[in-house]
Amino acid sequence: MIALEQSARIILTDSGGMQKEAYWLEVPCVTLRDETEWVETVEAGWNVLPGADPQKILRAVRTFKPPVDHPSLYGEGAAAHRIVRTITTTHVV
Repeated sequence: MIALEQSARIILTDSGGMQKEAYWLEVPCVTLRDETEWVETVEAGWNVLPGADPQKILRAVRTFKPPVDHPSLYGEGAAAHRIVRTITTTHVV
């Protein structure tokens, strides 16, 4: 599924998880809902919420262009490395 998402031009979904995956993969997302738990993806300009209105969905698909900037909203992917380093270098007395 990730390979399909990664090679997509745009993703249409109502899945919260797929919204986040689209953001990580830098693929524009049209969320077929009126609201989202991932408001930061909307605020960053990579996700739009046309709801279930067919005309708004079509307009979003035809005109949606995300910004050039893609801020790192969820970290840099190095948390596991930092956790292992902390565990292996911490001396328990």
